[in-house]
Amino acid sequence: MSIFDVETNRRNTQSYKWDVGENELPMWVADMDFQTAPCIIEALKKRVEHGIFGYSVIPDDWYRAYIGWWKRRHAFEMEKDWLIFTTGVVPAISSTVRKLTTAAENVIVITPAYNIFFNSIYNNGRNIVENRLIYKDGVYSIDFEDLEKKAADPQSSLLILCNPHNPAGIIWDRATLARIGEICARNNVTVLSDEIHCDITVPGREYVPFASVNETCKNISVSCIAPTKTFSIAGLQTAAVCVANPLLRHRVWRALNTDEVAEGNAFACDAAIAAFEHGEEWLEELRAYLAENRRIAEEYIRDNIPSVKAVSAEATYLLWIDCESYDISSDRLAEMIREKTGLYLSEGCEYRGNGNHFLRMNLGCPRSRLLDGLDRLKKAFELIKQ
Repeated sequence: MSIFDVETNRRNTQSYKWDVGENELPMWVADMDFQTAPCIIEALKKRVEHGIFGYSVIPDDWYRAYIGWWKRRHAFEMEKDWLIFTTGVVPAISSTVRKLTTAAENVIVITPAYNIFFNSIYNNGRNIVENRLIYKDGVYSIDFEDLEKKAADPQSSLLILCNPHNPAGIIWDRATLARIGEICARNNVTVLSDEIHCDITVPGREYVPFASVNETCKNISVSCIAPTKTFSIAGLQTAAVCVANPLLRHRVWRALNTDEVAEGNAFACDAAIAAFEHGEEWLEELRAYLAENRRIAEEYIRDNIPSVKAVSAEATYLLWIDCESYDISSDRLAEMIREKTGLYLSEGCEYRGNGNHFLRMNLGCPRSRLLDGLDRLKKAFELIKQ
């Protein structure tokens, strides 16, 4: 029995994901149902036993942990000066949008994409400009002709990239990232790369950090990185921003400090250090487990729910389900599934692009819970008419 087969009861624990009805099964928000790595738990226990939780500084070990991890796992050598602590990727994105753009300027998003990007743009009075992915035969690709046009608009000043891609689970290859970088650099568009899902890839496949592609990509980019998705510690509010370009980095540093999201809590650094220095063995077991969950889910849907299609993916623990055969909007479809079976999925319309024909399912859970969810999904579609 795998450690990831253990079902931990998350009800009545102030869990955002599990704040649902008694017979409901939440498989929506990107929050895994696994206990974090033992090395992190031990580090936090040690910190708790000290008994004093005052203001914190960012220790050298924190920088070394990030630098070592990205060098070992992703062949990208960062320098200490490039890294800035932040309380989370989303706060960093919102602060960066505010600092690097002005009101009514355009922020390009390659869609469908993580829905909170749109909040960070819209809530700050900027224009959301979609570069919609091309979807053909179950495969997504970037519409570079459209991206050229959107980037060439003088009002476009920032592009938010999801690398690897959420919700479709795409690992962008080096050539694709280089072309994005070339287009943006030529048009003076900064790239804000959200790389929070970078360590959750199928065994044998690794992601390419945007800033590692070439000097152009390195000089025009702000990369948001964290151990939180990988190690199931999002509630600890610990992340980093990596910016190689010193002028760009100063602006981002000012943004994060102005918004007061650049100071760690008493546990944030210890958890990140433990994860990156001692968590690799746990991560390899997790990746294998999640890959098997994905295989099971894709095969189950193919064999038991022929009216929908699972988009094959190599990254994240999220399954993007094509429901185009149903003439029902994704928000209504998700609502119907929840009403009929208690299965709670994310509606694809939140992600824009062609997302209104899709649902997103979280596979980051024990296998028994996954099978329960798949059975509920099958039952729901048997009750819903096409």
